Amino acid sequence: MEELTLTTPSLLFSAVSLLLLAYTNRFLSYAQVVRTLKEKYTKDHSAITGAQINNLRKRLYLTRAMQVQGIVSLFLCVVTMLLIYIQLQLIAAYVFGVALFLLILSLGTSIWEIYISVKALEIYLSDITNELDNKK
Repeated sequence: MEELTLTTPSLLFSAVSLLLLAYTNRFLSYAQVVRTLKEKYTKDHSAITGAQINNLRKRLYLTRAMQVQGIVSLFLCVVTMLLIYIQLQLIAAYVFGVALFLLILSLGTSIWEIYISVKALEIYLSDITNELDNKK
């Protein structure tokens, strides 16, 4: 195994930072949708709005998981750099491996959340789709 240098874990800083920014933007847009759906559901207890709320709840939990996984990954990159600095190479390599694994997990969770988001749009369009199918 090649020896890790301070440069290796620091390369992830920009990538993880951009990911966290994207995750935060996603979370903020969900917060706005939550407010809108709650108001809509309070006025009209429609099944479609209820399904959208349930779907959104899953997406919020997944977004939180993505954020936590990304933050812990970034934290472990910093720990890796500290371990390299104090010349604990073997421990640094294992900690960096865990950081990479968490980053992969975060990206995988993001893919899962995207599939659920598509389902949310299908729910939203279901009444129109049914109407169009009936006209055929």
